[in-house]
Amino acid sequence: MTLTTRNGSTRRRSDSRRLPWGSPIVYFVALVVIALMLGPVAYIILGGFRTNSQITVEPGGLPDPWVIQNYLDVLVSPIFWGEVWNSTVVGVATTAGAVALGLMASYVLARYSFRGRGLLYALFAAGLMFPITVAITPLYIVVRNLGLMNTLPGVILPQIAFALPVTVIILVPFLRAIPDEIQEAASIDGCGRLSFFWRMVLPLSIPGVITVSILAFIGSWNAYLLPLFILNNEASFTLPLGVQAFSSQYSVDTAKVLAFTSLSMIPALVFFSLFERRIVGGLTGAVKG
Repeated sequence: MTLTTRNGSTRRRSDSRRLPWGSPIVYFVALVVIALMLGPVAYIILGGFRTNSQITVEPGGLPDPWVIQNYLDVLVSPIFWGEVWNSTVVGVATTAGAVALGLMASYVLARYSFRGRGLLYALFAAGLMFPITVAITPLYIVVRNLGLMNTLPGVILPQIAFALPVTVIILVPFLRAIPDEIQEAASIDGCGRLSFFWRMVLPLSIPGVITVSILAFIGSWNAYLLPLFILNNEASFTLPLGVQAFSSQYSVDTAKVLAFTSLSMIPALVFFSLFERRIVGGLTGAVKG
């Protein structure tokens, strides 16, 4: 497109600023995928505002009238809040342990050269190929031999171990991208290795730390299989186990089960939604020298 200025000269507007809308098929597929992802979540949340008769008569309908008693019954239950507390303790402890150990291991792998460094890094990378499902039986035996059955530490320690591979793989590029000149300048100023780690490495790796913290917390919050094998007492149940137990206890009260399920997954959804940009930025960003 050509534009005429006041002095009579002409200039051509760059077509590169025009955003390509693409094919409508792409948007249609994207909308279908979004609907498939959000549909079950919306159904569960709205189902908690209905009665059992409404669900039976019209399973796909909207609440008419809206019933909040199901959510109120769950919110006043001490069992629910006990499970929220257990999930919070497990999630925070798992996140703290995975980030602390992963950051120290990543610092050594990224900043120092030693024999076997590549093999050690490959070992952490190989850990991504082994989910906790394939190791559940050995983990059960180890936890039982350590006397940690039916305790929260029996869940926290294995989750830290299985969160380390992702943590190390994400943090190593961040720490490796820190310019060597910064470390040399810090060394000239009398800054030791530990001081450099606390004063320089931690602040510069904050985006990566936030990313791995979110991933570790959400993974721990939604963990089901390991707590199922380790925890047998209802007083130590986490929320995923609480949902399963509540569903068995109130199997005939579908609306209340949906309300319990909604309240159990809302914290993780809100947490992930608030820090979604942090996750994307941490996975795609890099430390600038």
